[in-house]
Amino acid sequence: QVHLVESGGGAVQAGGSLRLSCAASGGTFRSLAMGWFRQAPGKERELVTATSGSGAKRIYADSVKGRFTISRDNAKNTVYLQMNSLKPEDTAVYFCAADRTIADVILYSYNYWGQGTQVTVSS
Repeated sequence: QVHLVESGGGAVQAGGSLRLSCAASGGTFRSLAMGWFRQAPGKERELVTATSGSGAKRIYADSVKGRFTISRDNAKNTVYLQMNSLKPEDTAVYFCAADRTIADVILYSYNYWGQGTQVTVSS
């Protein structure tokens, strides 16, 4: 069982920055593909970004390219989401997700989820 705990959410004005962290336990971290999702009120959960176990492969939703960066520190069992130039439309609950992989690949669906952290961007 993989346990994920997010932190770093909060309220910020448009144009500001936040960094989310997701600490994982219960698995071999370098074997976990990781992703960040978000869900805004009344909308479906969407994939924001994801990374492979090594961190060498990363993908981003078009809406966040050039503004958000995913990274991971395999020594600290933690994945990060650096969010810059935040917009009001980035307001959502952000979820960290993980799943085990054999190969160093990106996943689009996950079995393990954090509890979520609220990000609110005001105009």
